[in-house]
Amino acid sequence: MTMPSPLQDKSKAFALEIIRVCNEIKRDKRESVLTNQLIRSGTSVGANIREAMYAHGKADFIAKLQIALKECSESEYWLELLIESGYYNDSVILKQCTEVKRLLIASINTAKRTTPAGV
Repeated sequence: MTMPSPLQDKSKAFALEIIRVCNEIKRDKRESVLTNQLIRSGTSVGANIREAMYAHGKADFIAKLQIALKECSESEYWLELLIESGYYNDSVILKQCTEVKRLLIASINTAKRTTPAGV
């Protein structure tokens, strides 16, 4: 078992909140196209971070975190659409997404700096 990390903890909390938000929107607004996209990308962030913890070397680790960052950015887009279209009105989830995105960027940058040349 890997040691807990703020990135893993926050991405899992984000995924759980995404599930809650999507279920609420589906129930209250009967919207499923955007929420289906969001649930896929929002839960994928933490899954890719978890996968990175078992990467085959530094390059694989960075690649998995970059995939997580792409999924996080996509989630941010779907959240913006849901909020700006009026399907959802609590921007706390968007702030949570931004926090995970910042942690991912910092983690990727740190990993790149600590990677020896040629790896």
